[in-house]
Amino acid sequence: MTTILQIDTPGRAAVDVTAKIADVAAASNAPGGLAHLFIQHTSASLTVQENADPDVMADLLDWLDRTAPENGPYRHRAEGPDDMPAHLKSAMTATSLFVPFENGRLLLGTWQGIYLLEHRRAPHRRRIAVTLAPEL
Repeated sequence: MTTILQIDTPGRAAVDVTAKIADVAAASNAPGGLAHLFIQHTSASLTVQENADPDVMADLLDWLDRTAPENGPYRHRAEGPDDMPAHLKSAMTATSLFVPFENGRLLLGTWQGIYLLEHRRAPHRRRIAVTLAPEL
């Protein structure tokens, strides 16, 4: 079973999508299995990261900006100066994740959250395909 979640982003940010993913797992009534998450975009990505201190995500976004700056010597500039850096940031992070679940509950660690990383400056509506694979 696959559910497509639509997530509105405010522009460059880390958007906590843990609750939305957890809702899909809870609604499945499956005793357990794996939730596969796939972002259907090339300039945004997914990560599992600490959810207790927002400075972690701010530092991660800052590091990605330093690693793939907008003023780099890129050939691809079709959609503006933040486009190619967004593709690079997506390549450095993840476009898909697996998260185990049991009894409708994600088996994340105490301080873990699932984040959609928006790498573009402008707001976007992003899609995450969530496929639940029940235990065999």
